[in-house]
Amino acid sequence: MRKYKVVDAFTSKPLLGNPVAVVLDADGLSDSEMQAIARWTNLSETTFLLPAQSSEADYRLRIFTPRNELPFAGHPTLGSAHAIMQAGRALPRDGVLVQECGVGLVKIKVKGDDDEQTITLDLPPAQMRNLSAHEIDELEAVLGEAVLKEHAPAIVDVGAVWIVAAMTDASAVLGLTPDFARSARFETKLGVTGITVFGKHTGGNADIEVRSFAPSCGVDEDPVCGSGNGSVAVFRSRRGLVDQSATSYIAAQGQRVGRDGRVAITIDERGQVSVGGTCVTCVDGTLTY
Repeated sequence: MRKYKVVDAFTSKPLLGNPVAVVLDADGLSDSEMQAIARWTNLSETTFLLPAQSSEADYRLRIFTPRNELPFAGHPTLGSAHAIMQAGRALPRDGVLVQECGVGLVKIKVKGDDDEQTITLDLPPAQMRNLSAHEIDELEAVLGEAVLKEHAPAIVDVGAVWIVAAMTDASAVLGLTPDFARSARFETKLGVTGITVFGKHTGGNADIEVRSFAPSCGVDEDPVCGSGNGSVAVFRSRRGLVDQSATSYIAAQGQRVGRDGRVAITIDERGQVSVGGTCVTCVDGTLTY
């Protein structure tokens, strides 16, 4: 019997964010057992709480998609922190938790109480390379639409590795119907997690619309993606699409899959990207495994 929660990330209203399954008692589980549980939950990610190996960390987290393990992911980091605090397994020190995972140590800032709590992570250091002309052609074939080549599409590695591309506007993003089988082959060929696209809103309560596709990981469309949004923020910063001093904005994601997520992005004067939002527990019980 293992304590188990499902937390909706990037929303304060149940069923409108991105759920992550959190196994709070993962000691004794093998790699194959963790993968089997993640395949069974069939959520974009399932996480497993383990004792920290680093003296600087409050806990260690392993993160699995239905098909593979990830060194880092955004919404599982925030949702798991929410579950861990709620269960009393770790508490912030001076408003900060430190998570140990595949990319090393991730600082998580916590503000507010249970009802109005915001959880924000500092994105790991990013690497970025432009796509070649041939790769851009294949990306457009996958998406079925053109991307903005004046802001050259790129691969952004933040632990999770995303192909990032800008589109003309939010409507173009929402209108996409990608070829998921072709996308999976393209992702595998390039060794990436998936594809994240974005376009600007002309009004409303969000600055950009984001969609993230990762069929090679068993997730055709991730409802609200923390690492995808973080990669977009890195891309926008390095392409000069946001204020080059400190800036912040809100991204919307999830409309096409029946969600309504909001991701708060901050980019400081050093280029450090922070990804934040609210979380809510939807399932609280035990896993009988």
